[in-house]
Amino acid sequence: MPLIDHVQARRVGYVLRGVAERYAGEPDTFTDERFYPGRGADAETVAMYFLVMVAMDHRLSRPGRPYEAVVEGERLHGADLLYRLGRLKLERDPGFFTAERLAGVTEADVRAWLCVGGVCPPDPGRRAALLRDLGLKLLRLYGGSALRLIEASGGWLHTWEPGAPGLVELLRVFEAYGDPVEKKAMLFAKFVERRGLLRVRDPWNKRVPVDNHLTRIALRLGLVAPEEPLLAKIRGGVEASPWEDVALRVAVREAWHLVAEAAGVDDFLLDDLLWTMGRRVCVHGRPRCRSCSGHHVCAEGGCVLRGVCPVGLGAAEPVEEHVFLDTYWY
Repeated sequence: MPLIDHVQARRVGYVLRGVAERYAGEPDTFTDERFYPGRGADAETVAMYFLVMVAMDHRLSRPGRPYEAVVEGERLHGADLLYRLGRLKLERDPGFFTAERLAGVTEADVRAWLCVGGVCPPDPGRRAALLRDLGLKLLRLYGGSALRLIEASGGWLHTWEPGAPGLVELLRVFEAYGDPVEKKAMLFAKFVERRGLLRVRDPWNKRVPVDNHLTRIALRLGLVAPEEPLLAKIRGGVEASPWEDVALRVAVREAWHLVAEAAGVDDFLLDDLLWTMGRRVCVHGRPRCRSCSGHHVCAEGGCVLRGVCPVGLGAAEPVEEHVFLDTYWY
């Protein structure tokens, strides 16, 4: 099991405190109508949209095959492309985001929706199967309503009480939300909380939705120390096993929770900062430690974490996240 460096987590949290406080004053509301339903959309539409889109939000690119295309004159990549196509689908075919339609989705439907020119996500057949599972179970358990699913949680993320499950437990019935590390479940909770559909009664149970970006940053910062066999795989670009993936991401998740506590910030708000940081600053290959700009962690002289980061200090070479490609967990 990878070890968490509690001292380093506190260091990182203290450095991020000012950044997090500034961001918390004006966080992303997820209402940009290029990617999400607008502020005037009804609650059921918003809930269904995010339930469907998060179910599809996994592993969009492969090495040498980025999920990137031009849509209406704008070049988009990865999740930006996915959610742009989702928003256009909602505008042009709103009935698609109903349990009845989802229950009958085919691979051809997914290809027609998510492929742009010759660019497609890697596993349209699997994505179609996940959507059918989502639609069928939503019909049987909640009358087809995503809002009823949220309401059934009573505002709890986790309760661990028989007969009174929280939102994360309720989501586990859907194949798309089966990640043991709860990436998609926490991402869905973050979206619907920010849109005012969920009032979380147990904020101490919030965790960042751990994906490749958050894992890469944690490894470079030294927040977690993988055991030597896994570290050798990471350095060598060798595929990790599912159990190695789970163990590493659980450690990363809990390490970021310690950072959030030290920074005095909500875990979901911290996730906003880290995810965009992974795409703009602590990127694949050579991170932009000294040359970053246009992000909350960027200041004069570069990334504010340089002074507590082994890579930023020049004491370590930047590693990538572990290789674990064939998954729909994240």
